[in-house]
Amino acid sequence: MEFFIISMLNGLSYGLLLFMLSSGLTLIFSMMGVLNFAHASFYMIGAYFGYTLTGWIGFWPALVVAPLLVGACGALFERLTLRKVHPFGHVPELLVTFGLSYVVLELVQLVWGRTAVEFPPPEILRSSAFTLINHSVNGLSVVWGAAPAEMCSAADAAIRVVCSPFPATRGFMMLVALLMLMSLWLLLTRTRIGLVIQAALTHPEMVESLGHNVPRVFMLVFGAGTGLAGLAGVIGGSTFVTEPAMAATVGSVIFVVVVVGGMGSLSGAFLASILIGVIQTFAVAIDYSFLTLAKDMGWALSAATQENSFAKLTLSQVAPILPYLFLVLILIFRPKGLLGTREG
Repeated sequence: MEFFIISMLNGLSYGLLLFMLSSGLTLIFSMMGVLNFAHASFYMIGAYFGYTLTGWIGFWPALVVAPLLVGACGALFERLTLRKVHPFGHVPELLVTFGLSYVVLELVQLVWGRTAVEFPPPEILRSSAFTLINHSVNGLSVVWGAAPAEMCSAADAAIRVVCSPFPATRGFMMLVALLMLMSLWLLLTRTRIGLVIQAALTHPEMVESLGHNVPRVFMLVFGAGTGLAGLAGVIGGSTFVTEPAMAATVGSVIFVVVVVGGMGSLSGAFLASILIGVIQTFAVAIDYSFLTLAKDMGWALSAATQENSFAKLTLSQVAPILPYLFLVLILIFRPKGLLGTREG
Protein backbone atom coordinates (compact mmCIF):
# COMPACT_ATOMS: atom_id res chain seq x y z
CA MET A 1 0.00 0.00 0.00
CA GLU A 2 2.81 2.40 0.85
CA PHE A 3 4.32 1.69 -2.59
CA PHE A 4 1.10 2.81 -4.29
CA ILE A 5 0.75 5.96 -2.17
CA ILE A 6 4.37 7.09 -2.57
CA SER A 7 4.38 6.29 -6.29
CA MET A 8 1.13 8.19 -6.76
CA LEU A 9 2.51 11.21 -4.91
CA ASN A 10 5.74 11.07 -6.93
CA GLY A 11 3.68 10.89 -10.12
CA LEU A 12 1.53 13.83 -9.04
CA SER A 13 4.58 15.92 -8.14
CA TYR A 14 6.25 15.17 -11.48
CA GLY A 15 3.00 15.88 -13.29
CA LEU A 16 2.61 19.20 -11.50
CA LEU A 17 6.16 20.14 -12.50
CA LEU A 18 5.18 19.42 -16.10
CA PHE A 19 2.14 21.63 -15.58
CA MET A 20 4.29 24.46 -14.26
CA LEU A 21 6.22 24.24 -17.51
CA SER A 22 3.33 23.65 -19.89
CA SER A 23 1.12 26.35 -18.32
CA GLY A 24 3.43 29.09 -19.59
CA LEU A 25 3.61 27.50 -23.03
CA THR A 26 -0.17 27.10 -23.10
CA LEU A 27 -0.66 30.71 -22.01
CA ILE A 28 1.58 31.98 -24.80
CA PHE A 29 -0.06 29.80 -27.44
CA SER A 30 -3.64 30.48 -26.38
CA MET A 31 -3.14 34.26 -26.27
CA MET A 32 -0.66 34.78 -29.11
CA GLY A 33 -0.85 31.68 -31.30
CA VAL A 34 2.93 31.23 -30.94
CA LEU A 35 4.29 27.75 -30.21
CA ASN A 36 7.52 28.65 -28.43
CA PHE A 37 10.17 26.00 -29.18
CA ALA A 38 12.56 27.69 -26.75
CA HIS A 39 10.21 27.39 -23.77
CA ALA A 40 12.27 24.64 -22.11
CA SER A 41 15.34 26.85 -22.54
CA PHE A 42 13.72 29.49 -20.33
CA TYR A 43 13.15 26.70 -17.79
CA MET A 44 16.89 26.00 -17.88
CA ILE A 45 17.73 29.70 -17.60
CA GLY A 46 15.50 29.91 -14.52
CA ALA A 47 17.40 27.05 -12.89
CA TYR A 48 20.80 28.63 -13.56
CA PHE A 49 19.62 32.10 -12.53
CA GLY A 50 18.25 30.57 -9.32
CA TYR A 51 21.55 28.77 -8.71
CA THR A 52 23.58 31.97 -9.13
CA LEU A 53 21.22 34.19 -7.15
CA THR A 54 21.00 31.66 -4.31
CA GLY A 55 24.75 32.11 -3.77
CA TRP A 56 24.27 35.89 -3.58
CA ILE A 57 20.94 36.52 -1.83
CA GLY A 58 19.69 33.09 -0.67
CA PHE A 59 17.16 30.62 -2.06
CA TRP A 60 13.89 32.29 -1.09
CA PRO A 61 14.67 35.72 -2.59
CA ALA A 62 16.07 33.91 -5.66
CA LEU A 63 12.77 32.05 -6.00
CA VAL A 64 11.13 35.44 -6.62
CA VAL A 65 13.88 37.31 -8.46
CA ALA A 66 14.95 34.57 -10.92
CA PRO A 67 11.49 34.15 -12.55
CA LEU A 68 11.20 37.93 -12.86
CA LEU A 69 14.56 38.08 -14.64
CA VAL A 70 13.58 35.19 -16.93
CA GLY A 71 10.27 36.91 -17.67
CA ALA A 72 12.14 40.12 -18.51
CA CYS A 73 14.39 38.16 -20.90
CA GLY A 74 11.33 36.65 -22.53
CA ALA A 75 9.63 40.03 -22.92
CA LEU A 76 12.82 41.48 -24.39
CA PHE A 77 13.06 38.62 -26.88
CA GLU A 78 9.44 39.16 -27.94
CA ARG A 79 9.97 42.90 -28.32
CA LEU A 80 13.22 42.75 -30.29
CA THR A 81 12.88 39.55 -32.32
CA LEU A 82 9.59 37.69 -32.24
CA ARG A 83 7.48 40.77 -32.93
CA LYS A 84 9.42 41.46 -36.12
CA VAL A 85 8.77 37.98 -37.57
CA HIS A 86 5.18 37.67 -36.29
CA PRO A 87 3.60 39.23 -39.44
CA PHE A 88 5.23 36.56 -41.62
CA GLY A 89 3.34 33.63 -40.07
CA HIS A 90 3.97 30.62 -37.86
CA VAL A 91 6.95 29.10 -39.68
CA PRO A 92 9.32 32.07 -39.07
CA GLU A 93 8.16 32.14 -35.42
CA LEU A 94 8.97 28.45 -35.01
CA LEU A 95 12.36 28.87 -36.65
CA VAL A 96 13.38 31.88 -34.58
CA THR A 97 12.39 30.22 -31.28
CA PHE A 98 14.08 26.99 -32.41
CA GLY A 99 17.26 28.96 -33.09
CA LEU A 100 16.97 30.71 -29.72
CA SER A 101 17.01 27.34 -27.94
CA TYR A 102 20.45 26.57 -29.41
CA VAL A 103 21.76 30.04 -28.63
CA VAL A 104 20.65 29.69 -25.01
CA LEU A 105 22.24 26.25 -24.73
CA GLU A 106 25.59 27.55 -25.96
CA LEU A 107 25.44 30.58 -23.68
CA VAL A 108 24.66 28.43 -20.65
CA GLN A 109 27.58 26.12 -21.41
CA LEU A 110 29.83 29.13 -21.96
CA VAL A 111 28.90 30.80 -18.65
CA TRP A 112 28.28 27.86 -16.30
CA GLY A 113 30.14 25.02 -18.01
CA ARG A 114 29.08 21.72 -19.52
CA THR A 115 28.76 19.76 -16.28
CA ALA A 116 26.01 19.84 -13.68
CA VAL A 117 26.20 22.46 -10.93
CA GLU A 118 25.34 21.85 -7.29
CA PHE A 119 22.05 23.61 -6.57
CA PRO A 120 20.77 22.23 -3.25
CA PRO A 121 17.35 23.21 -1.86
CA PRO A 122 17.18 25.25 1.37
CA GLU A 123 17.67 23.49 4.68
CA ILE A 124 13.95 23.36 5.48
CA LEU A 125 13.26 21.39 2.27
CA ARG A 126 16.10 18.87 2.58
CA SER A 127 14.24 16.54 4.94
CA SER A 128 11.05 14.54 4.47
CA ALA A 129 7.62 16.12 4.41
CA PHE A 130 6.24 12.95 5.99
CA THR A 131 7.05 9.25 6.31
CA LEU A 132 4.70 6.36 5.66
CA ILE A 133 5.31 3.47 8.07
CA ASN A 134 3.92 0.10 7.06
CA HIS A 135 3.98 -2.13 10.14
CA SER A 136 3.03 -5.77 9.63
CA VAL A 137 1.18 -5.75 12.98
CA ASN A 138 0.01 -2.18 13.52
CA GLY A 139 -0.75 -1.41 9.88
CA LEU A 140 -0.11 1.82 7.97
CA SER A 141 0.66 5.06 9.81
CA VAL A 142 1.98 8.52 8.96
CA VAL A 143 4.69 10.48 10.77
CA TRP A 144 5.27 14.10 9.79
CA GLY A 145 8.87 14.75 8.91
CA ALA A 146 11.54 12.08 9.09
CA ALA A 147 10.61 9.04 11.18
CA PRO A 148 12.92 8.14 14.08
CA ALA A 149 15.19 5.18 13.46
CA GLU A 150 13.54 3.11 16.21
CA MET A 151 10.17 3.36 14.43
CA CYS A 152 11.66 1.91 11.23
CA SER A 153 13.10 -1.18 12.91
CA ALA A 154 11.60 -4.06 14.84
CA ALA A 155 13.10 -6.03 17.68
CA ASP A 156 11.29 -9.18 16.53
CA ALA A 157 12.56 -10.62 13.24
CA ALA A 158 9.05 -11.85 12.44
CA ILE A 159 7.72 -8.27 12.33
CA ARG A 160 8.17 -6.39 9.05
CA VAL A 161 8.50 -2.60 9.09
CA VAL A 162 8.90 -0.52 5.93
CA CYS A 163 9.44 3.27 6.09
CA SER A 164 8.78 5.30 2.93
CA PRO A 165 9.72 9.00 3.21
CA PHE A 166 8.26 11.61 0.88
CA PRO A 167 10.73 14.45 0.14
CA ALA A 168 9.75 17.94 1.24
CA THR A 169 11.01 19.35 -2.08
CA ARG A 170 8.34 17.42 -3.97
CA GLY A 171 5.66 18.56 -1.54
CA PHE A 172 6.75 22.17 -2.03
CA MET A 173 6.71 21.66 -5.81
CA MET A 174 3.12 20.43 -5.63
CA LEU A 175 2.05 23.38 -3.47
CA VAL A 176 3.58 25.97 -5.81
CA ALA A 177 2.04 24.33 -8.89
CA LEU A 178 -1.44 24.34 -7.34
CA LEU A 179 -1.06 27.98 -6.29
CA MET A 180 0.06 28.79 -9.84
CA LEU A 181 -3.02 27.08 -11.31
CA MET A 182 -5.35 28.98 -9.02
CA SER A 183 -3.60 32.29 -9.65
CA LEU A 184 -3.72 31.89 -13.44
CA TRP A 185 -7.39 30.95 -13.37
CA LEU A 186 -8.26 33.94 -11.19
CA LEU A 187 -6.14 36.28 -13.33
CA LEU A 188 -7.69 35.22 -16.63
CA THR A 189 -11.30 34.91 -15.51
CA ARG A 190 -11.79 37.33 -12.62
CA THR A 191 -9.64 40.39 -13.37
CA ARG A 192 -9.71 43.24 -15.85
CA ILE A 193 -6.20 42.29 -17.00
CA GLY A 194 -7.40 38.82 -17.95
CA LEU A 195 -10.33 40.24 -19.92
CA VAL A 196 -8.02 42.59 -21.83
CA ILE A 197 -5.62 39.74 -22.60
CA GLN A 198 -8.37 37.48 -23.93
CA ALA A 199 -9.99 40.29 -25.89
CA ALA A 200 -6.64 41.26 -27.45
CA LEU A 201 -6.43 37.79 -29.01
CA THR A 202 -9.86 37.71 -30.63
CA HIS A 203 -10.60 41.43 -31.20
CA PRO A 204 -7.29 43.35 -31.28
CA GLU A 205 -8.73 46.31 -33.23
CA MET A 206 -11.50 46.80 -30.66
CA VAL A 207 -9.01 46.59 -27.79
CA GLU A 208 -6.78 49.19 -29.47
CA SER A 209 -9.77 51.49 -30.00
CA LEU A 210 -10.40 51.32 -26.24
CA GLY A 211 -6.91 52.68 -25.64
CA HIS A 212 -4.96 49.52 -24.89
CA ASN A 213 -1.57 48.82 -26.46
CA VAL A 214 -2.04 45.35 -27.97
CA PRO A 215 1.67 44.74 -28.84
CA ARG A 216 2.55 45.60 -25.25
CA VAL A 217 -0.12 43.18 -24.00
CA PHE A 218 1.39 40.41 -26.12
CA MET A 219 4.88 41.26 -24.86
CA LEU A 220 3.70 41.03 -21.26
CA VAL A 221 1.94 37.72 -21.94
CA PHE A 222 5.09 36.25 -23.49
CA GLY A 223 7.14 37.54 -20.56
CA ALA A 224 4.67 36.06 -18.06
CA GLY A 225 4.74 32.69 -19.82
CA THR A 226 8.52 32.52 -19.81
CA GLY A 227 8.55 33.74 -16.20
CA LEU A 228 6.40 30.74 -15.22
CA ALA A 229 8.96 28.51 -16.93
CA GLY A 230 11.68 30.27 -14.92
CA LEU A 231 9.81 29.59 -11.68
CA ALA A 232 9.56 25.92 -12.63
CA GLY A 233 13.29 25.98 -13.39
CA VAL A 234 14.24 27.24 -9.92
CA ILE A 235 12.13 24.58 -8.22
CA GLY A 236 12.97 21.77 -10.66
CA GLY A 237 16.67 22.62 -10.72
CA SER A 238 16.97 22.48 -6.93
CA THR A 239 14.84 19.33 -6.68
CA PHE A 240 16.44 17.28 -9.46
CA VAL A 241 19.58 18.43 -11.28
CA THR A 242 20.75 21.66 -12.90
CA GLU A 243 22.67 20.89 -16.09
CA PRO A 244 22.76 21.99 -19.75
CA ALA A 245 20.78 18.89 -20.79
CA MET A 246 17.81 19.70 -18.56
CA ALA A 247 16.01 21.62 -21.32
CA ALA A 248 16.26 18.71 -23.73
CA THR A 249 15.05 16.32 -21.02
CA VAL A 250 11.67 18.01 -20.58
CA GLY A 251 11.40 19.97 -23.83
CA SER A 252 9.69 17.31 -25.89
CA VAL A 253 7.50 16.11 -23.01
CA ILE A 254 5.90 19.51 -22.44
CA PHE A 255 4.91 19.69 -26.10
CA VAL A 256 3.29 16.28 -25.64
CA VAL A 257 1.41 17.70 -22.65
CA VAL A 258 0.18 20.73 -24.60
CA VAL A 259 -1.02 18.64 -27.56
CA VAL A 260 -2.59 15.88 -25.43
CA GLY A 261 -4.39 18.37 -23.20
CA GLY A 262 -5.59 20.46 -26.14
CA MET A 263 -3.83 23.33 -27.85
CA GLY A 264 -4.38 26.45 -25.77
CA SER A 265 -6.37 24.76 -22.99
CA LEU A 266 -5.00 25.47 -19.50
CA SER A 267 -7.30 22.89 -17.86
CA GLY A 268 -6.33 20.38 -20.55
CA ALA A 269 -2.64 20.99 -19.87
CA PHE A 270 -3.26 20.36 -16.16
CA LEU A 271 -5.12 17.10 -16.84
CA ALA A 272 -2.54 15.86 -19.36
CA SER A 273 0.35 16.73 -17.03
CA ILE A 274 -1.15 14.71 -14.19
CA LEU A 275 -1.95 11.73 -16.44
CA ILE A 276 1.52 11.63 -18.02
CA GLY A 277 3.28 12.16 -14.69
CA VAL A 278 1.39 9.36 -12.95
CA ILE A 279 1.58 6.90 -15.86
CA GLN A 280 5.31 7.41 -16.38
CA THR A 281 6.12 7.23 -12.66
CA PHE A 282 4.25 3.97 -12.15
CA ALA A 283 5.81 2.54 -15.31
CA VAL A 284 9.31 3.32 -14.01
CA ALA A 285 8.51 1.86 -10.60
CA ILE A 286 7.05 -1.41 -11.91
CA ASP A 287 9.76 -3.75 -13.20
CA TYR A 288 7.45 -6.17 -14.99
CA SER A 289 7.71 -7.78 -18.42
CA PHE A 290 5.37 -9.75 -20.66
CA LEU A 291 7.47 -12.83 -20.00
CA THR A 292 7.04 -12.45 -16.24
CA LEU A 293 3.31 -11.88 -16.67
CA ALA A 294 2.99 -15.03 -18.78
CA LYS A 295 4.82 -17.11 -16.20
CA ASP A 296 2.65 -15.73 -13.37
CA MET A 297 -0.49 -16.54 -15.38
CA GLY A 298 0.74 -20.06 -16.09
CA TRP A 299 0.85 -19.63 -19.86
CA ALA A 300 2.97 -22.06 -21.85
CA LEU A 301 5.44 -20.17 -24.05
CA SER A 302 7.71 -21.56 -26.69
CA ALA A 303 11.47 -21.41 -26.30
CA ALA A 304 11.69 -18.88 -29.13
CA THR A 305 9.20 -16.58 -27.38
CA GLN A 306 11.08 -16.83 -24.11
CA GLU A 307 14.29 -15.82 -25.87
CA ASN A 308 12.59 -12.95 -27.72
CA SER A 309 14.10 -9.63 -26.66
CA PHE A 310 10.75 -7.84 -26.91
CA ALA A 311 9.13 -10.29 -24.51
CA LYS A 312 11.88 -9.56 -22.00
CA LEU A 313 11.32 -5.80 -22.12
CA THR A 314 10.08 -4.52 -18.78
CA LEU A 315 7.57 -1.73 -18.27
CA SER A 316 10.28 0.44 -16.74
CA GLN A 317 12.38 0.11 -19.90
CA VAL A 318 9.58 1.35 -22.16
CA ALA A 319 8.48 4.10 -19.74
CA PRO A 320 10.28 6.91 -21.66
CA ILE A 321 8.24 6.27 -24.81
CA LEU A 322 4.84 6.05 -23.08
CA PRO A 323 4.08 9.82 -23.33
CA TYR A 324 4.75 9.74 -27.07
CA LEU A 325 2.60 6.63 -27.48
CA PHE A 326 -0.12 8.49 -25.61
CA LEU A 327 0.37 11.42 -28.00
CA VAL A 328 -0.04 9.19 -31.06
CA LEU A 329 -3.26 7.70 -29.69
CA ILE A 330 -4.67 11.15 -28.92
CA LEU A 331 -3.84 12.43 -32.40
CA ILE A 332 -5.56 9.39 -33.94
CA PHE A 333 -8.74 9.31 -31.86
CA ARG A 334 -9.11 12.90 -30.58
CA PRO A 335 -6.96 15.35 -32.58
CA LYS A 336 -8.17 18.40 -30.64
CA GLY A 337 -6.85 16.94 -27.37
CA LEU A 338 -8.58 15.96 -24.14
CA LEU A 339 -10.11 19.36 -23.37
CA GLY A 340 -9.13 21.35 -26.46
CA THR A 341 -11.51 23.31 -28.66
CA ARG A 342 -9.33 23.54 -31.77
CA GLU A 343 -7.79 20.83 -33.89
CA GLY A 344 -4.14 20.11 -32.97
